[in-house]
Amino acid sequence: MPRYSRRAVLTAAAVLALSACAGDPEPSTSPSPSDDPSPSPSPTPSPSATPSATPTSTPEPTPEPAPLEWDIDSGGSLQVIVNKRRPLNPPDYAPQLVAVSIAQDGDELVRPEVDAALVALDQAQRAAIGEGVFVFSSYRSYATQTTIYQGFVNQYGQAEADTTSARPGHSEHQTGLAVDVVGTSGVARLSVAFASTPSGQWLAANAWQHGFVVRYPNGLEGITGYEYEPWHLRFVGVELATAMTQAGAATLEEYLALPAAPDYG
Repeated sequence: MPRYSRRAVLTAAAVLALSACAGDPEPSTSPSPSDDPSPSPSPTPSPSATPSATPTSTPEPTPEPAPLEWDIDSGGSLQVIVNKRRPLNPPDYAPQLVAVSIAQDGDELVRPEVDAALVALDQAQRAAIGEGVFVFSSYRSYATQTTIYQGFVNQYGQAEADTTSARPGHSEHQTGLAVDVVGTSGVARLSVAFASTPSGQWLAANAWQHGFVVRYPNGLEGITGYEYEPWHLRFVGVELATAMTQAGAATLEEYLALPAAPDYG
């Protein structure tokens, strides 16, 4: 059979097969392949409905809040970390200071931010338990800490002194951010028994709301390097104190993933 006749037969068979699937099509007005053997140009397809050429803008996802970050190295930072392995920089750093408004003896000094927080702390405790807070020790200069530390060494020896007193340049008191406190009743001053007093209990539970943490908790001497001092409060700011409390972290070293500082290394 001639090749063109075989093509026509195959084409006709294909048309019949398609008509069986598609129903009754409209009669075609174009000539059949047998009438006009020359190929006709491909018909231009009708444009189908397509999405707009302008890309649809996708809303940007809401970014996660950036993690809070603190400057723990600068002496002037409210969050500076000072311990036996992290000395102040510079070692003789001296902050701007104001008189403590709730000082027991009237001659204590702290950073301005700390004094404002202490006033609020005292008012809140008075409202809660009917007893306020006195500060009996606060800022100590490098020279003052040198004298205090040497006195402990002379009395107890250096090994024992290092468990209760910081070497000069390593004391939180030198930052102007640390205070030693007692209830206005004066009970258990400088004693671990302060933790059992109404004032000590209230401070342990609520000081964080005013930006303070109990810096040297019970049983964590291997981290902080110091024996338990329920009277020693350190101001770090409400944000950091709140974050620590929510995370259940007892020490700054633990919360900030810093190495323990049990000794001077």
